[in-house]
Amino acid sequence: MIRERLGKELLYFDGGMGTLLQAKGLQPGELPETWNVTHADEIKNIHKQYISAGSDIVLANTFGANALKFHCDDFPLEEIIRLAIRHVKDAAEEASGGRRIYTALDVGPTGKLLKPMGDLDFETAYETFKEVMILGEKAGADLIHIETMSDTYELKAAVLAAKENTSLPVFATTIFDERGKLLTGADVPSVVAMLEGLRIDALGINCGMGPEQMLPILEQIMKYSSVPVIVKPNAGLPKQKDGETYYDVSPEEFASVMRHVVDLGAVVIGGCCGTTPAHIAEMVKQCKDIPVKPIEKKSYTVVSSYGQSVFLGTGSKIIGERINPTGKKRFKQALKEHDLDYILKEGIAQQDNGAHILDVNVGLPDIDEPTLMKEVVQELQSVTNLPLQIDTVDTVAMENALRIYNGKAMVNSVSGKQESMDAVFPLIRKYGGVVIGLALDEDGIPATAEGRVQIAKKIIAEAAKYGIEKKDIVIDALAMTISSEPEGAKVTLETLRRLRDEVGVCTVLGVSNISFGLPSRPIVNSIFYTMAMQNGLSVGIINPNSEDMMKAWYAYHALMNLDSNCENYINKYAQQPGTAPVSATGSAHKMTLKSAIERGLREETNSITSEMIQEKDGLEIINEELIPALNTVGEGFEKGTVFLPQLLMSAEAAKTAFAVLKEKMDSSGEVQEKKGKIILATVKGDIHDIGKNIVKVLLENYSFDVIDLGKDVPPETIVDTVLEQDIHLVGLSALMTTTVVSMEETIRQLREKAPHCLVMVGGAVLNQDYADMIGADFYGKDAMQSVHYAQRVFGTEE
Repeated sequence: MIRERLGKELLYFDGGMGTLLQAKGLQPGELPETWNVTHADEIKNIHKQYISAGSDIVLANTFGANALKFHCDDFPLEEIIRLAIRHVKDAAEEASGGRRIYTALDVGPTGKLLKPMGDLDFETAYETFKEVMILGEKAGADLIHIETMSDTYELKAAVLAAKENTSLPVFATTIFDERGKLLTGADVPSVVAMLEGLRIDALGINCGMGPEQMLPILEQIMKYSSVPVIVKPNAGLPKQKDGETYYDVSPEEFASVMRHVVDLGAVVIGGCCGTTPAHIAEMVKQCKDIPVKPIEKKSYTVVSSYGQSVFLGTGSKIIGERINPTGKKRFKQALKEHDLDYILKEGIAQQDNGAHILDVNVGLPDIDEPTLMKEVVQELQSVTNLPLQIDTVDTVAMENALRIYNGKAMVNSVSGKQESMDAVFPLIRKYGGVVIGLALDEDGIPATAEGRVQIAKKIIAEAAKYGIEKKDIVIDALAMTISSEPEGAKVTLETLRRLRDEVGVCTVLGVSNISFGLPSRPIVNSIFYTMAMQNGLSVGIINPNSEDMMKAWYAYHALMNLDSNCENYINKYAQQPGTAPVSATGSAHKMTLKSAIERGLREETNSITSEMIQEKDGLEIINEELIPALNTVGEGFEKGTVFLPQLLMSAEAAKTAFAVLKEKMDSSGEVQEKKGKIILATVKGDIHDIGKNIVKVLLENYSFDVIDLGKDVPPETIVDTVLEQDIHLVGLSALMTTTVVSMEETIRQLREKAPHCLVMVGGAVLNQDYADMIGADFYGKDAMQSVHYAQRVFGTEE
């Protein structure tokens, strides 16, 4: 098995497939996977070339093979995959010279965004991948390689489909940009944390960049990863000369940088777009004698969301406690009335006031907790990028939430009771997570620190049987109210100190428990909180809307030199001479429409807009509230402080406002003027419409009239529509290198038949140089740049 060789020796992937197929006659718009049926000898010949070049792992020609793409009887999905695997094995028999060659089922993205950002349901994506994984193992694949992923949510669906339905090793690689982010905002630590939690066999990076540009990303991956690392760069980005597409990184240049890649610690290397058998042969030649670095186990305790990682262990982090019905009459009412907007506002308020993680507890009698927990987790992840703590004693609700959670969640909790550990630890092993261990067992809560420490050790030892490491356990030292347990605070503080110094495990407390039954509880809570942090509290479950608690947190971190130059303390309090408490919803005044849109709160947006339109002009609301809100979010997106999910949810909230305003404006005869008519299309042969759909949402929110021609659109259709409707701006998208030629052909036909029409282009495989070479008028690096260009074209930019 390849698992036995991983990390012990250098293993080599093959290189690009699409570029070589184009050279052999693959036509624009033709699905490469169909060549498994129609051009079997060509496919086998390419595999043989890579095997002869030294590849140990050869990818079957199945990158885009899934039920969302293959619907016709001419090319049944099972036959496509069976033949693809067979071609690799036949090539290995003929060209391996006795070497062990591993056949990898190659699994790429669906080309769709998952809900709530897109229209593809998580379980639908899972089922799509599941079918492919089962067919791949049945056909004889030795491993599954999930690659070119730009969304952690889709990546999780694919990994779960592979792990739950096959026994094969699973590799996964993603596309990072130069800022170290995925399309949907995930950073390197959050991707690593999620994949390791899902028990991936190897992880890494592919596509999107040349080898030199990948080095900074690789350095980060090596810092955080405890599993074997894969690196598969492009041979640069595509360029064009004399009508031919080429890549500008030579085999010698490629191999030279790959030597450095191995020196940094990668143990599985290969190539992606533009790399050829010559690149792989040179890479093998230059790297074969470099000693492999041993895999180092990292000890970071990390929880993550789709776009943010939180590390426990340095200073003390904050878990916001407000999304929990205990002692909260209004929150109980919200749960019973299914008032999700109230819950979302509580989450946002806690984020604004300094929470690092949000606790989520929706347990009430007569409520379907498993269903509601799943719904609340999904909704919260659509408006905040903070990691969540799944807080429930219902293991069905726990699994529902963990399955659809986008990242590596915190889980509250497991106890030292054998029944609890037997129920919870299998879920943590399957889905990943950082689990809170309560220092109690069948005999109750020990009265001494020694007793609690021993239970912590028992929990850690039992978790190890499931492969759950100590870094993924946080022990709750248990804060007992001093009104009934006079020594309670002292025992808890001693437990914290011993867990930190003797056991070396992170700790958590529900801090406010200490003061139950006492008057002026914030006084006791804030002082105890400070004492707990001094004794090693890694993360406190507190109310971040409490000024007393937050003052304690900021002051402690400044005093202990955990706040460089007291920067956070100064930023928080320099302009706050007063001590007014923060309100329960994080604001002393009613939320504005602009703020509701920026937050992506659709129901709040609807409510505020409905009120405003009774007293205010519709166009005035658009110009003073909606457009400024979209601009604020768009600027944040361009600066890298706002990520794609937040951008799209804000756009959806704006749509809600527009719908309310349109109805009123239509009835009153008031007209919202469209700023210009724009065609959008994903070019022929490309079914990935993520980028195009994002641009569409934003353009429509800026009042442009968008004609969406969809995906896999022939040049002739685009040209005909331009002429029929007198269009002056077209936006073209492509994600695959094999379809960029279709983009070029579309531009050529537009220049010939509709020279008045401008063309903007975008997509992961494009850059400014390539856009210039194919004759585009504008290259949009992201969706907001397309909006700015449209504003310039139609003279609407302020």
